[in-house]
Amino acid sequence: MEAEDSDLPDYLSVLNEEQLQAVVHEGSPLLILAGAGSGKTRVITTKIAYLIDKKHLDPYSILAVTFTKKAANEMRQRAELLSPKAQYAQIKTFHSWGAYFLRKYYQAAGVSSTFTVYDEDDMVTLVTKSYPSLTRVQASAFVHKISLAKDYCLEPDSLELDQIDSDEKFREVYAAYQQRLEATGNVDFGDLIMKPYLVLRDNEALKLEMQKRYRVILVDEYQDSNVAQFLLLKELSGIAAGSSTYVCVVGDDDQSIYKFRGAEVQNILNFQNQFPGTKLVRLQTNYRSTQEILSCADSVVRNNESRLGKTLVAARGKGKKPTLVFLPDQDDEVEFCASIIEQAHEKNVPYSDWAILYRLNAQSSGFEHTFIHKKIPYQIVGSLKFYEREEIKDLLAWLGFLVNQKDEVSFRRISNKPARGVGPGTQDKIINAFIDEKCQSILDGAKSIKLTKKAKDGFDAFVSLVDDFSKSLNSKENEGKKLTELISEINEKSLLNEYYKGQDEISGTQKTANLEELANNAMFYPLSVQGLLDFLDSIQLDRTTQDEDESDDQDRVTLITLHNTKGLEFNRVIISGMENGIFPREDKSFAELEEERRLFYVGITRARNELYLTSTRQRRLYGRTNYMEPSLFLSEIDGAYLRVLGQKPSSFAVGSASDPFAKKWTKGKIVFHDDYGEGVISSARFSGEGKWVINVDFFNGGSKVFIPEFQQNRLTLQEE
Repeated sequence: MEAEDSDLPDYLSVLNEEQLQAVVHEGSPLLILAGAGSGKTRVITTKIAYLIDKKHLDPYSILAVTFTKKAANEMRQRAELLSPKAQYAQIKTFHSWGAYFLRKYYQAAGVSSTFTVYDEDDMVTLVTKSYPSLTRVQASAFVHKISLAKDYCLEPDSLELDQIDSDEKFREVYAAYQQRLEATGNVDFGDLIMKPYLVLRDNEALKLEMQKRYRVILVDEYQDSNVAQFLLLKELSGIAAGSSTYVCVVGDDDQSIYKFRGAEVQNILNFQNQFPGTKLVRLQTNYRSTQEILSCADSVVRNNESRLGKTLVAARGKGKKPTLVFLPDQDDEVEFCASIIEQAHEKNVPYSDWAILYRLNAQSSGFEHTFIHKKIPYQIVGSLKFYEREEIKDLLAWLGFLVNQKDEVSFRRISNKPARGVGPGTQDKIINAFIDEKCQSILDGAKSIKLTKKAKDGFDAFVSLVDDFSKSLNSKENEGKKLTELISEINEKSLLNEYYKGQDEISGTQKTANLEELANNAMFYPLSVQGLLDFLDSIQLDRTTQDEDESDDQDRVTLITLHNTKGLEFNRVIISGMENGIFPREDKSFAELEEERRLFYVGITRARNELYLTSTRQRRLYGRTNYMEPSLFLSEIDGAYLRVLGQKPSSFAVGSASDPFAKKWTKGKIVFHDDYGEGVISSARFSGEGKWVINVDFFNGGSKVFIPEFQQNRLTLQEE
């Protein structure tokens, strides 16, 4: 659509050509491919105001949905500033709209008019009540799968449910849970999307009512939508039935990083096929970063095959080249980061200009420890500080109890975790006896009281663990050993590692990695009582100093995981741990590797003025020192966009984004060699001489290394 300048409201004058095109478009469905920092919120809020003021659309007929309450509030406020009538539009999160719908049409949905929404803990409880043979740990695993099934709009009798879990028991548990849930009249989080979809799918009259109500549907952050949300959008818009409802989605396929939460990147990639006649508008002018940073990001993400494609252009000009720094180990990495932050601060650069990004939560501990001692103020965003995490406090409680068996708090924390029959009632009896009889150890408190067989067996098992760990701590053969060994032993034998491994698998957390990182932190302390006391003292000092710093200083460095940076920006960004096995994580291939690459793209595009990438030659992991290889993502960055510092590994060379072999011969592709037959590319990288090198695992056995440039007559891709 074209509009005469004289007809345009004043708030359109600040838009660039791409943004204006997206705002004034009408008629066919619209996909706004909004690159990082391209002003997508401005576009979507301005479009709401334009539809109301210029197109005279009843705001009541506009539905705009996004994914977080914060984003929805910002969208509503900005739209109302442009057009006060926007207050009458529905601007909500997907799930709050689902709750609104179910409240209004509760009878059609088969729920109570006063339903409550069950959270994950409520779901676990209900699963255990509906299927009593399950433990809470087992129930938690099923809850995760049930939630995933609802993200895909799969019911207990859906044939496709086998794609979630083919075990018939899962279907039984899901059915029993759903029956129990519906009997209560309540819903869970997944129902807020799935139930409205099912109602609209099966109730033609109500679907027509909704389609008449909503003449315009706008979806923000569409790359984060799941299958259930896509299906709901199709029913609401009536696109399959030729409805005249106008649908506009805004998103960035290169920033789809929440697969673990159920997000489906194919929703945005296939939008043009699902909504015929779609107009595609690319927002490619970036107002956040400098061009050198954007070029770096582009040279990485273009290696993904599953993307619609765009090239960001900086409105702010060229800027400084990003810096790639090779360092000996993680201690040097932390010292380097602290050094450049301190040097900048001496030149009046605020601490708050800086953000350190990392792939794993456990990576924060080294920065926390060093920053505390150097008095560099910091904040952890999106997660607890390392020593405040549940799993870390559990392991520290074990260590504390070994040196002080009168420690009631530690005893209560560890004696029944994982559950072994020593519940709160049993703990109270033991501690009361310990106090009354003035025992030397809480453990002695059990000698004079009668316990049930279950409690006695569990308590005896706990005492046996304490004895084992005490022997390890006080052994005469500990000369030269490190405290790390004891912490690793506690982690395994106490079953804390197994307990949190189950949680990690269910929730996608990194609790076991955090436990291993605590063991890493103890590598410099001897395996002795004094070594343990010194270690605990250093941690307590860290925590105390940290609290003092935070009470009076708001100018802080930000420590944050890459996943939590979405939507944020910082003047100076450091992305740490750029090594294979850390980032990208191990065993990532195909779609998973592409998501890891998108995560790197998101991290890079958080930087406004300066970007640093750090990679170490060795890193302490899992209680031992590992030799690391630079992240394969680093070799994908065009060398023209980087300044390289430190001793570059001999096996590493930055490549060129235009290298045809690097783009063509990628990990996971099937190849055929005249001498060795068929195989799969297991890894690919630039050599020290800048040649693209691939490793091929052949199906008939054996692995070979090739330089495709020199094998073009004997080595071919099967897809060709």
